[in-house]
Amino acid sequence: MLKHEYETITSRRNALLVETHKLSDRKHRNRTGLFRFDGVKLTAEALSRGVALTAVLLRESDAACVLERVFSMCDKEFSSETRVCFVADPIFDSLSEESAPEGIICVASMQGDVHRVWTDAPDSTERVMLLESVRDPSNLGAIIRSAAAFGVDRLVLSADCADIYNAKTVRASMGTLFSQQIDRVDDLTVAIAALRADGRRVYAAALDERAARLDELDARAGDCAVIGNEGHGLSAETLAACTSSVYIPMTDRAESLNAAVAAAVLMWEFCRADRGDSKGDRK
Repeated sequence: MLKHEYETITSRRNALLVETHKLSDRKHRNRTGLFRFDGVKLTAEALSRGVALTAVLLRESDAACVLERVFSMCDKEFSSETRVCFVADPIFDSLSEESAPEGIICVASMQGDVHRVWTDAPDSTERVMLLESVRDPSNLGAIIRSAAAFGVDRLVLSADCADIYNAKTVRASMGTLFSQQIDRVDDLTVAIAALRADGRRVYAAALDERAARLDELDARAGDCAVIGNEGHGLSAETLAACTSSVYIPMTDRAESLNAAVAAAVLMWEFCRADRGDSKGDRK
């Protein structure tokens, strides 16, 4: 099953295990350019999408079964440069970040070619959505997953959004993080200005005096939306930078939508417009 050479680790003080544990800390991830994630499906997705795995840790007792599950989901093997280690069960379980560990932990290099700092305006054909102060990593991961599902080409994040390499973000993204274009910017208003200078309309997801109902908005190809923190919404500066505002109509039985749910609704509507669908096509 495993053509790769492997090591067996029986000590909690092993240098690789110590380093893997440290990757739970954002500062250490940024210093090393590495991140970690747990789980069979995420491992298979990472292999399929060409993510550079520096190490794979397997729970010793069920390593063969776990590898069989991983390789049944993809047609790729581990690189010859990947360290593959069998780890004693109690040590592995204490290292895992899962409540029910599946028996595999990966250490990978951050993807500089996919996730970068904003350098220039997106191509005019790209579908773009922007996020401000989305600090919950699970929400961010779910938004990344929705972006992939609805065909958003690029997500633009303010600097204070959750870390995309947080374990909860990676898990909630269900592997879509590994190929989604994501930019992080120090000043979201600069990105909005660049989009508007390119002729795009940028809508703030907010209920203010300018806001149009989403189901009545005449969305067109190239339009973008900005989704904010579900507790505090968008900043005054971001609201002022946008072309206008839009809101999702709903009943009075709920005060608001979860940020990830609101983002998914907006992505669907704006990407529908980008596909050229008209309101008359809806059933």
